[in-house]
Amino acid sequence: MTETTNARKIAFATFVRRALDDARALRAWSGTEVSRRTGVSRQTINRWVRGDWASDPEAERVVAFCEGLGLDPAAAFTALGWDRAAGPRPAPTPPPMDPDVEALLRRLVDPTVSDAEKFHIRETIRYLAYRPTLPGGVRNRGKQAG
Repeated sequence: MTETTNARKIAFATFVRRALDDARALRAWSGTEVSRRTGVSRQTINRWVRGDWASDPEAERVVAFCEGLGLDPAAAFTALGWDRAAGPRPAPTPPPMDPDVEALLRRLVDPTVSDAEKFHIRETIRYLAYRPTLPGGVRNRGKQAG
């Protein structure tokens, strides 16, 4: 482990420990309550306090931890030595949506479409979403040349 990595682990562990101490002292929160309010598991928080991580903590978890405790994530990022000037990573672009699905979604939000029609669309989608998958041979039956 490099000296820089060790220093970052110590700095982040100190940040997390102080945040936990403040949560206990000011809000009387237990470790379980901190975990519940932040959405970060107790095991993860304990690893952070011990500096027991091989790769950097996930940014989303660090942000969730900070926001759950009312802290500025920038302070945690600074402790981790992350370059805040680089900005957040762009979100991956979602895959293209099927045109038929887009048409259904447009109909569901269209105020001129009746509630009965919207109900029918939703019921059909539910049926298709939760029906059992067909065995492999049955699925390909329609594709056979005949």
